[in-house]
Amino acid sequence: MKKIMILAFAAVCFWACSSSTEQNEADYTQMSDEERLEIAHEIAQSTIIVDGHMDLPLRIYNQTDGDLEKAYDFINRQEEGNIDYVRAREGGMDAPFMAIYIPASYQETGGAKGLADTLIMMVEKLASTWPDKIAMANSPEDIKTNFEKGLLSLPMGIENAAAIEDDLSNIEYFFNKGIRYMTLTHGKDNLVGDSSYDDSETHGGLSEFGKEVVKEMNRLGMIIDVSHITDKTFFDVAEISEAPIVATHSSVRNFTPGFERNVSDEIIKKIAEKDGLVMITFGGSFLDQAYADANSQIRAHIVEWLEYNNLTYRDEEAQDYIKKYSADKKPTVHVSKVAEHIDHVVKLVGIDYVGLGSDFDGVGDTLPEGLKDASMYPNLIAELMKLGYSRDDIEKICHKNFFRVWDKIRSVSEKA
Repeated sequence: MKKIMILAFAAVCFWACSSSTEQNEADYTQMSDEERLEIAHEIAQSTIIVDGHMDLPLRIYNQTDGDLEKAYDFINRQEEGNIDYVRAREGGMDAPFMAIYIPASYQETGGAKGLADTLIMMVEKLASTWPDKIAMANSPEDIKTNFEKGLLSLPMGIENAAAIEDDLSNIEYFFNKGIRYMTLTHGKDNLVGDSSYDDSETHGGLSEFGKEVVKEMNRLGMIIDVSHITDKTFFDVAEISEAPIVATHSSVRNFTPGFERNVSDEIIKKIAEKDGLVMITFGGSFLDQAYADANSQIRAHIVEWLEYNNLTYRDEEAQDYIKKYSADKKPTVHVSKVAEHIDHVVKLVGIDYVGLGSDFDGVGDTLPEGLKDASMYPNLIAELMKLGYSRDDIEKICHKNFFRVWDKIRSVSEKA
């Protein structure tokens, strides 16, 4: 009798393991779109999804006039923006990195560190206001623990090293406040290095100060984000950094020739060589050259119209005009294009070096059809399934690759 029970138990275990294996090895390409999407929703809810970059903090700052005492209703569905608690839960988003974004204007006017402090406090306020739903996270272990508790994790990264101003000790200051990555530049060259959006080439790559910044980030175990920097700056970073490097929100330049903000194949190979990660961003102009060209034409006309009428984007009259003018001219791009960018990285260097970095709340209304907000990650997962990606592949893209890289960066720090 005991032997029969053991055999029965073994059979059940075999069936369960076989079922799991069959699901993982299922040929998703032979399924209907509806079948793929149903499984994609299940995958999104059952695996951790990390997103490398969201600009929610600045949206909260703008809507509250920077007043920490003003309430922001993140917990309920919002009409504006790309993420709130409801849409994150619907899409299976578990750990959106909150970008502590410092506009380049603060490099001239001052106050960059103060703005960073305020934005950090605004993120922390979300967690303290709804502790039963939201928690801060400083490590992969934190994210895993929060996931098991059903909590939305809010890890943080600084976008634009202008936040540290001219003081190297501010890197450790922000690390101690929970900042786990730093984007070296943004729209203009800064004290650290040169920006891909700036033609000045102030330093011809990393500055001497920037080289010390990279070394200090290695020492602390802070992730070096190479989005926004010039190619020369990137290769300086790659030469100096002893730890892996990450592009937290960049797409593939192969689809947008000449757009230095995206990463070239050469850069992708170097990132993989250093065991790093390219996290694909979702903005239409990053994904498709035709979209970028059409969008540039619309933007150029609007800028000219605003100047002629002595208006700004924020003026009500301007908003009305922009909406009417763009209504039948706005280009479109589909979520499948994001999957193509991911696929390009995989074909070039392998499945282990790609992740997700939406730039939600940072790319305006340029997001793809089917990927307009945080509720729509299953649509992207379904597109990857359509291309033949397995469940294991998708889990790597969603979080396992990022966790591996983050752990490696921390291990380099521990040996320093």
